[in-house]
Amino acid sequence: MRGSVLFVTGLLVGAALTTAVAQNANRGLVGVNHVGMNVPNLDEAVNYYTKTLGFPEAFRVNDDKGQARLVYVQVSKSTFIELQPGPGRPAAINHVGIQVEGMPAVQEMFKKAGATVGNIRPSDTKAVLSDITDLNGLRI
Repeated sequence: MRGSVLFVTGLLVGAALTTAVAQNANRGLVGVNHVGMNVPNLDEAVNYYTKTLGFPEAFRVNDDKGQARLVYVQVSKSTFIELQPGPGRPAAINHVGIQVEGMPAVQEMFKKAGATVGNIRPSDTKAVLSDITDLNGLRI
């Protein structure tokens, strides 16, 4: 019995230390905010995500002609799916949006690790952006 208690305690302490080390290694990273996807038919995709899956539409950004350029649907309190029209192309993940605190410090952390980091810029959604392109060409 005592051995089981010590084993479980060891597991809990190990998990806590692993979590603490991982969080310290990635200072400034809050979590995944959204996944951006190109979809062949934006209206059908929005209908599917809102009506079939029940994710409410959070907001949309229109172009100068009033056509939707992107639509965010809300999966949970702080997680979204960004739908972008991609007529004539199959549906595909376009990017992963990670929420950070202190963009310049996070950029520096990734640069020191050897990642190629883009310039800081505002987005259509008024978010502050900076891109990393991973080894497979996926934008983060």
